[in-house]
Amino acid sequence: MKELEPNTLESSELVEQTFNFWFTDNEHIRSPFPIYIRPILKEKAVNSFFKWVSELNPKAKEEVNDEIIAEKFEEIIFETASNLVLTEDEKLTIEYPFLPRLSDVIYEDVANKTGESIIVDRLKIKEGDFSYLKLKLEKIDNKEIWETKFELPK
Repeated sequence: MKELEPNTLESSELVEQTFNFWFTDNEHIRSPFPIYIRPILKEKAVNSFFKWVSELNPKAKEEVNDEIIAEKFEEIIFETASNLVLTEDEKLTIEYPFLPRLSDVIYEDVANKTGESIIVDRLKIKEGDFSYLKLKLEKIDNKEIWETKFELPK
């Protein structure tokens, strides 16, 4: 696992490719990381990742493949970011990066793009064994406030 040593070409490429992907909006994927945490996130996540690598025993180092390495690095990035952001909403975005966010427009009729509402608040709630994302929306045409919720993935 020599390629996972800090300051090697392979480790630099992994780090840069991963951060470029998550720090850039790409079609249906939006960056969940606020700009203000990115420099310190890079530093802390890279340090944590190489600390994890250095603590692997020799047998584990033999068994680790590129997929495991990439998944662990992303896991560290997301855990680190969650501790750096200032608001609960930013934590929610990091925890669920693919879900609707504040100020997103939602359509009642998605097919015809009618009944536009904008998300004005959102909250993670727990009911029994299930977690939900509760959205407060404002209809664009008449300013009426309405709410909805949906179950969050585990």
